Amino acid sequence: MTDEMTIVPLNDLKTMLMIKDNEQDDLLTLIIKKTVKSTRFKLGLGTQDDFPSEMDYIPFEVCIRRYNRLKNEGMSSYTQEGEAITFNANDFDDFASDIEAFKKQNNKDDTPRVMFINGYGGTDDEIQ
Repeated sequence: MTDEMTIVPLNDLKTMLMIKDNEQDDLLTLIIKKTVKSTRFKLGLGTQDDFPSEMDYIPFEVCIRRYNRLKNEGMSSYTQEGEAITFNANDFDDFASDIEAFKKQNNKDDTPRVMFINGYGGTDDEIQ
């Protein structure tokens, strides 16, 4: 299994957030761990599966969003002195189509299927 800190390197995240000291390292590490865990679940990966490097941009971007959202959790919008900020309901919303495409390409598609079996012979038909 790939280590969370390899998927989203702490120093890369700090660079993107323009953090130069180590005072928030514990917080950032927690955000990384929880975000990678959520991403693994959304991608349909088990704990034994390696994290696909082509998808590592998702937890990186979501970590940035989660950090920037601190102290505004649960809000859909925030306004102060004429500045308005609107948050997505889910930090992963912008990546939903990428996640679905990955799942389809890697047989992790969880679309429910119904199978009809013809008791009188003939062919089976699968309906999605």
